[in-house]
Formats: sequence, structure tokens, C-alpha cells
Amino acid sequence: MPRPIVATIHTDALHHNLQRMRHAAGTARVWAVVKANAYGHGIALAYPGLRGADGFAVLDLSEAATLRELGWRGPILLLEGAFEPRDLDACSRLDLWHVVHCDAQVAMLAAHKTHVAQRVFLKMNTGMNRLGFAPERYRAVYARLAALPQVDDISHMTHFSDADGAPGITRQLALFDATTQDLPGERSLCNSAAALRYASTAVCADWVRPGIALYGSAPDYPERSALAWGLQPAMTLTSRLIAVQQLQAGSTVGYGSTYVAQAPMRIGIVACGYADGYPRHCPGSNAQGTPVLVEGVRTRTVGRVSMDMVAVDLTAVPQAAQGAEVTLWGRASNTAVLSIDEVAQAAGTVGYELMTALGSRVPVRSA
Repeated sequence: MPRPIVATIHTDALHHNLQRMRHAAGTARVWAVVKANAYGHGIALAYPGLRGADGFAVLDLSEAATLRELGWRGPILLLEGAFEPRDLDACSRLDLWHVVHCDAQVAMLAAHKTHVAQRVFLKMNTGMNRLGFAPERYRAVYARLAALPQVDDISHMTHFSDADGAPGITRQLALFDATTQDLPGERSLCNSAAALRYASTAVCADWVRPGIALYGSAPDYPERSALAWGLQPAMTLTSRLIAVQQLQAGSTVGYGSTYVAQAPMRIGIVACGYADGYPRHCPGSNAQGTPVLVEGVRTRTVGRVSMDMVAVDLTAVPQAAQGAEVTLWGRASNTAVLSIDEVAQAAGTVGYELMTALGSRVPVRSA
């Protein structure tokens, strides 16, 4: 039989989370962000749950092509725009909207030979300092684009650097509004955090761009949990116990003997390791373990994570035996939920990384 680990993508949760973001966005339309292969969920598997979006936002042309092959005929936004001139041909062929964030992309458009004008989102750098034009140059670039026959509608966008905490969005929002106040065109400002934390017509504007919230992770964890935001986990990583060990006081667990039993105890060995995408640096010392569910009961890891296995404390689950269900994150069969954010926090990272780092050897299915 196959190794028991599997990742399950929950179509119902994706649909629910999309509706939650629609509610937060008010009258704004929703780009469902499916970059990084739908945050590790797989575009093809996520699509049925997200097809109610007004548009999809992607990072590269292959993701856009996948959406078209799946039957999507609505808007698709290329979040980093064209990387080279021939990408504009693909934008025409696939009917993509694309971001313009640098002078090189403006030059590509000016030199592009096409019978179909392109729809673009002009990006302003309001403080993230990754992509976009400085506010003092923004209007001049807008005027240049507006004069190009290769360009149709021009929309406006920025990206908030601190929507998930202090200092918030006030300064960046004011800068964006002051720079674009009399320019025609739709506007898109909000990611998941901004749409949830600052929901208003002014902030949500014409389009919001939720990503992580669609997949059931809180954008501002641990200040607020996914449950507090009304989000449901869209990915469950489950496995089973493949062995049970009886330890005596003083027995150690795993490489480096980082966990020492303080009294007789039972531990279970789970078919999951860092080659499956479970973080190697998840703690399992006496002082701190990583949360896990065994038969839907909360317990913790013990010892270091190895390539193919991790050990868990069975003290709270005395009935657990070989073959027992283990939920590394997501929904257990008894409906108990372990947030991916909790596991990520224990590992010193964020839910985004765990989702996108799922090992290629892990089977993925939809439910």
C-alpha cells in the first residue's frame, strides 16, 4: 500500500473563504490570487472553489495559461507584469491584464507591435520599496502610458507594507490618494490583511487582491486567528502512526537526543518528515513541542523531525495504536482543527511557507 501521508484540498473551504473576502470587500471586485501554484494547493484543485471570483491574479504566464485551459474566460492579472518583450505577445494571446512597475516595461510597451491595446495596472511604490514608481514620478509615467496606442485602460495599484500590524496603512493610503486623486482609472490597494482589517469603500476601492486568507490562514496571526476572521483551512496534511514505542524514564528520542522522557510514556512514529515539507526546525524538545492532532486529540511532537518521520507524545491519546490518524495541520476526521498558523509559529515561520513548501512526493487530492 502507498505511504499514508496525503494533503487534502477542501473546495468548500476555498469557496467559504472567497465569500468571506467578498463580504469584507463590500462593493469591490475580488482578484483571487493564485500565484505559487495557488499557494501550494494546486491551481487545478483550487479552481473549483475559487471560480466565483471576479478575476484571478498570477505571477507568471504558465499560471495564466493553466487558468485558460481550465476554462476561465474572465480577467487575469499578471502581478509582476512582463519580464521580456515577447511576454506582451502572450498577454495578447491569453487576454491578460498586466502590471507596469518599471521604466523597462514602459519601453517594452512603446516598442510593442500589436493590433490590440493592452490593459495595464500602473503600480506606485508607497513604501514597500519592492516594485513600483515613486510617487513623484507616477503622474509622468501615467501620462506617457496614456499617450501610447499600445495601451488601453490604465488602472492604479499599490501594496501596503504594514497592513498586518503597526504602523498600518494610513500614511501609504494618503500618499496613494494624493497622487492619483484626479486620474481616471480603477484602483486596487488591498491584500488579505488590508481588506480584513481596514474594510471600507475607500480602502477596498475597485478591486481587492486576497491571497493567504483564501487558503484559510490569518494574515495577522497571532494577533488574530483564522477562526477569529471566520476563515476555514483549505489544506489538511494527514498521515498515520506507523509504529508505537514504550519509553522508560531517561529514554531519549531522535537525532541528537533532544527529548528525554521524564517518566514512562508512549510515543507514536508518524510517516511525515522534512522531505514531505514538514519543517525540520519544528521544536520537539522537553521545553517546547509542535502542536499536532492524533485521532483529533491535541498533543505535541517530541524529538527532532527527520527526513521521513516525526515522533509524537501519545500521553493524551492512550488508545492510539499503529494506523491512528495524525493531522499535521488542517481538519481531523472528528472536525477538530489545527491551524497551519500554529504550526508555522512553532517553527518560526509563516503559514505561507508551509503551504508552498509541501513536498513533491506528497499525494494531493481534493475533497
